[in-house]
Amino acid sequence: MPALDPRQTAERIVAVFRARRPIDILPDELIPGDLDEAYRVRAEFEAIEAARRGAVVGYKIGLTTPIMQQLCGVDEPCYGAMVASEIHQSPAEVRVADYCRVGIETEIAMRLGADLPDGGGRARVEAAVESCMAAIEVLEDLRHDYKRLSARSMVAGNVWNAGCVLGAPSTDWRTLDLATATSRLTINGKEIGGGKGGDVMGNPLNALSWLADKLAADGRPLRRGMVVMTGSMVPIQFPQTGDRAVVEVAGLGHAEFIAV
Repeated sequence: MPALDPRQTAERIVAVFRARRPIDILPDELIPGDLDEAYRVRAEFEAIEAARRGAVVGYKIGLTTPIMQQLCGVDEPCYGAMVASEIHQSPAEVRVADYCRVGIETEIAMRLGADLPDGGGRARVEAAVESCMAAIEVLEDLRHDYKRLSARSMVAGNVWNAGCVLGAPSTDWRTLDLATATSRLTINGKEIGGGKGGDVMGNPLNALSWLADKLAADGRPLRRGMVVMTGSMVPIQFPQTGDRAVVEVAGLGHAEFIAV
């Protein structure tokens, strides 16, 4: 069988996600040979889904911890796009039946108040951040076998992003040390886990700086108004119907996800 091009590969991966059936791992022929090819497939995935799911309004950063990078055989994070129809304001009700298996992650989100056409270092990206907020990333992992994780397959599937829930924005976030800001995830009032901003590449701003440089190099730079999910501080959880999950970040408030 001749090799599939990025568009054909993306079409088949989109079909896999739209079917919402459990899958341990993508078929071998759909796993890109390297990360560069995976990002080409991801761009096609984004283009195919645009008409159904909406325009890109931000990005999520994944694999922000050394442990996850080592597990996936890479030495850097990865990114996927977020679309307008899947950005929810807290508190948000999310239908579990709309997913094969919905996952949630505990994050700090940032909204940009300026374009970053050339990427830039920490100081430049920090100056561009308009507000920060507690946030919950929503993921669709199709019950993937986590022992067989691959950055290439995750990137090709847009890093599993299915939206996010955003808490109230804080514009005075610069009074905080984001690296030491503590986070907590509770489900139905029970504490599931916690962390701090520094668990994400030493500081969520480091993650944002990495993304700004990566997107600028890829010719799709971050723009004013975009929202960036900077990476999870607590391992992924899988809420069930009736569950109420709350992410709290010290100094940034909370975000609430209600599984219905």
